[in-house]
Amino acid sequence: MTQVEIGRGKTGRRAYALDEIGLVPSRRTRDPEEVSIAWQIDAYRFELPVVVAPMDSVVSPATAIAIGRLGGLAPLDLEGLWTRYEDPSPLLEECASLDIEAATRRLQEIYTAPIKEELIGRRIQEIRDAGVTTAVRLSPQRTVQFHKTVIDAGVDIFVIRGTTVSAEHVSSKAEPLNLKQFIYELDVPVIVGGCATYTAALHLMRTGAAGVLVGFGGGASHTTRNVLGVAVPMATAISDVAAARRDYLDESGGRYVHVIADGGMGTSGDIAKAIACGADAVMVGSPLARASEAPGHGFHWGSEAHHPDLPRGRRVEFGTVGTLEQILHGPSSVADGSMNLMGALKRTMASTGYSDIKEFQRVEVVVAPVQR
Repeated sequence: MTQVEIGRGKTGRRAYALDEIGLVPSRRTRDPEEVSIAWQIDAYRFELPVVVAPMDSVVSPATAIAIGRLGGLAPLDLEGLWTRYEDPSPLLEECASLDIEAATRRLQEIYTAPIKEELIGRRIQEIRDAGVTTAVRLSPQRTVQFHKTVIDAGVDIFVIRGTTVSAEHVSSKAEPLNLKQFIYELDVPVIVGGCATYTAALHLMRTGAAGVLVGFGGGASHTTRNVLGVAVPMATAISDVAAARRDYLDESGGRYVHVIADGGMGTSGDIAKAIACGADAVMVGSPLARASEAPGHGFHWGSEAHHPDLPRGRRVEFGTVGTLEQILHGPSSVADGSMNLMGALKRTMASTGYSDIKEFQRVEVVVAPVQR
């Protein structure tokens, strides 16, 4: 692996972002209608390789149901407004109307309301009653506190998501979450992350996770790179974690852990390149924050934006471009890759000659100069 000399006392590995690579067509092309973009995690099959980022600006019980019916998966953030307030609609409207200068402080105030366990069960039941696969998200810090309520409510998939999640968290102040023991005791598949290195991913896979989230600090609403200095370009991060998946498959005697790219994918081309680098699915927020049904009303923010001590995100304005169905399935009326995301993915796979997601992960990739 090529090391670049940063200075006489420090070297670093050259890493690549998604917009620095390109996909190479092969000798064969296909009809886009004959391409499958379905994937399956544990017993749950999805027609779209899309997991919506669990953010209040994108996922409500209503949009979780709508995404499920369109073929994707949308975990509800159980630390968001939907479990803090009986009806958060007025607050979501307020979040979308705040001045830029006041947004962070007001978000911090709104999210100080306590999480109500009865609302956790009610929201999960609402999604379950619609007949779609039900997924929820908790941070590692809240998982021990609320996981029993979540399981008792009948969730299908459990997402443990944070900026950085490790299998070996060291703390002298509190007993850390033992991921391996926790996952072993659950009867539902667990997706956990984020991580961005081969070693961290391999350790998470050894906990028994069904899926690993790749990435941190790369989303449109994150400022993690500015605040913490932590950043790993997504093309390299996904490729490294895909290598860990391959090695863990051999180590475990055939256990396959799904790799889900999380963050840094704003267009259909980014989604295609993330899968080409080895992802089985992608977790996206900003493309769907542009939907007319999105609870953020054209604005987008994550849990990092309202951290009480050290916010590492901001509220971003995107506006709206169309409905959830138009953004995912088209038709598109723009040429910037923000609509018909899945139609574009099918066309990319057809143009490069691949018929399904696993085959497409073998596509040739080149380093290409960024063109603006």
